[in-house]
Amino acid sequence: MLEGIVRESIGKKATKALRRDGYLIANIYAKGMENVNAAFKSNEFIKAVRRKEHLIFDVKVGDKTYPVIIQDYQRDPVTNQLLHVDLRVAQEGVLSKYLVPVKTVGTPIGLKNKGVLIFSKKRLKVKSKAEDLPDSFTLDVSNLDVGDSILIRDIEVPANVTLMDADRVSVVGVIKAK
Repeated sequence: MLEGIVRESIGKKATKALRRDGYLIANIYAKGMENVNAAFKSNEFIKAVRRKEHLIFDVKVGDKTYPVIIQDYQRDPVTNQLLHVDLRVAQEGVLSKYLVPVKTVGTPIGLKNKGVLIFSKKRLKVKSKAEDLPDSFTLDVSNLDVGDSILIRDIEVPANVTLMDADRVSVVGVIKAK
């Protein structure tokens, strides 16, 4: 389980000092809960996120444990280093909006016909309770030729989960290479 510390001061000086010591600044929040200003060791956070098996994972800050999902993050434009992450608490039984990643399986036919696979949406916005939330949407792209795409309406959605995007929006497709 990923462990972090509670930040006493949220000022600029304290933030810079924490970053210099190798910490990643984080905000943990949820509806009806007071925000928690936290910091995690940057390397430990990255390792934990890569190792996690589910979209929702546990973090321990102070003496409390929170089931969280990564809502947003900021990177340094020059060094590409993580600067800040927003963690949203996945509350049991509360209907909420989440971003779920899209994964692809297979090699498209269109790649042999001088096409390129492009992602229009890497994460899909869904409305669901935390216990019904899928870990990812896996799409089979092996039948896609140049000019073909998979739309929102073509995705199989688990029960009690609603996709928030319009059904005509493309998720992944193959276009002709220039």
